[in-house]
Amino acid sequence: MFLNTIKPAVGSTKKAKRVGRGIGCTDGKTCGRGHKGQKSRSGGFHKVGFEGGQMPLQRRLPKVGFTAAKSSQTSQVRLSELSLLGLATITIEDLIQNNTVHKRTKVVKVFKSGTIDKAITIKGLKVTKGAKEEIEKAGGKVE
Repeated sequence: MFLNTIKPAVGSTKKAKRVGRGIGCTDGKTCGRGHKGQKSRSGGFHKVGFEGGQMPLQRRLPKVGFTAAKSSQTSQVRLSELSLLGLATITIEDLIQNNTVHKRTKVVKVFKSGTIDKAITIKGLKVTKGAKEEIEKAGGKVE
């Protein structure tokens, strides 16, 4: 194969439309652009979203993000944070009192990060599989 023999696939290229070749053809005289106006002239274009000077839609609408309400009510806690509390039984209320989670928290999930060396009982918290194994290995339990 040589560079001078490479050609595009059959049917993938078409000849350019020749406009402005007299009134006998479809695209003669005005070349399919109609009469007068910005779009009929060479270089006549406007930027995307331009509405003729009216305040464009993307600027009229307020900048509003999205934060799920559920995300402010859920928290995550590491195993190492639980071991620092020094409590035998841990509930959501205990975590809120010790400023481990926010006071609006309704659901807490414990995940395996760090180690735990003493037996603790966890009540009313969600626990990952790895964290549960680690707690039970230390002699604790999950309720």
